[in-house]
Amino acid sequence: MTADAIPTLLVLHTGGTIGMREGPRGFAPAKGALLDTILATRQLHDPSRYVESHGTRPIFTTLPFATGQRVRYEVMEYEPLLDSANLDLSHWVRFAEDVGANHDAYDGFVILHGTDTMAFTASALSFMLEGLAKPVILTGSQIPLERLRNDGLDNFLGALGLAALYPIPEVTLYFHHKLLRGNRASKHDASHLDAFDSPNLPPLVRVGIEVEVDEALALPRDERPFRVRTELSPHVASLRVYPGITAEVLANFLRPPLEGLVLETYGGGNFPERSDLLDVLREAVARGVLVLNVTQCPRGEVRADYQVGRALADVGVIVGRDLTAEAAMAKLAVILGQRTAAGWSHAEQVARVRAPIRGEMSGP
Repeated sequence: MTADAIPTLLVLHTGGTIGMREGPRGFAPAKGALLDTILATRQLHDPSRYVESHGTRPIFTTLPFATGQRVRYEVMEYEPLLDSANLDLSHWVRFAEDVGANHDAYDGFVILHGTDTMAFTASALSFMLEGLAKPVILTGSQIPLERLRNDGLDNFLGALGLAALYPIPEVTLYFHHKLLRGNRASKHDASHLDAFDSPNLPPLVRVGIEVEVDEALALPRDERPFRVRTELSPHVASLRVYPGITAEVLANFLRPPLEGLVLETYGGGNFPERSDLLDVLREAVARGVLVLNVTQCPRGEVRADYQVGRALADVGVIVGRDLTAEAAMAKLAVILGQRTAAGWSHAEQVARVRAPIRGEMSGP
């Protein structure tokens, strides 16, 4: 903590609905909109406290939380601000590097992010920030903060309070009074304020009248030295299995330069038991493609209990257990990105995909 005992956070404002304004073509990220709203919102900044600056970053101070503790936070506003639908892997690298460059100077980090791809980013950062010892919380809103009725205030304040006062040293996602492990979260609702869920893992924290922390779910401390891993493979894709899928479609999907495929199968990992499809997958695995089997269902896991599911394992498809599709894609991108420098064999890559890295899946 800082010398005056007020925890200080860095807020990375990357874009998204929370800082949008309505324009002639609809809502869009607007430079300075978030900062103007913070200044006008007493809960986010005590007007009796001077607005300091650290270079070009304004520094705000909240009113005291229920603990009596204030939180000070700096805001790094990205240029340009981005709708999260426009993000790609280079943006994950930028977010990770910004956390890395400031890791030692702050008590924690809040990343304001659009909801559409927030779960992808949270999953990726959980693997990219190796040895993380401080909280990194992603949040945003379904309604812009500047609107009279919005969900951004609760989400932003909640993320600030949890990062500063209940620090959990991993990448998490805070939305609608729940703190979720980032690599376990998925967006499940585009129309309501409770937009995110963690179907296979309960929330780490529930925020109601009291703050309820489930300490039993906390990950053991990552004892590795802090390091930002930016090696990512862009040649990863996801394919949802559907009735009538043809071998030609599957083969085209698996053509080079594809290196990793998240195969979203039926139920508990089931797939059409057809030799033409299985032959395509067998050939791709033989070429070194990592094919990872996850379920299409929002809740549950791939178990390969049925014959049609075991057929996939027989041709070398990896059982993804209870990985979300977002975490599966991010995990493949990270492992495939690192494999050349690490010199991993195909078997070693498969072993890393199968094993939990940062609490993203249940163990065998």
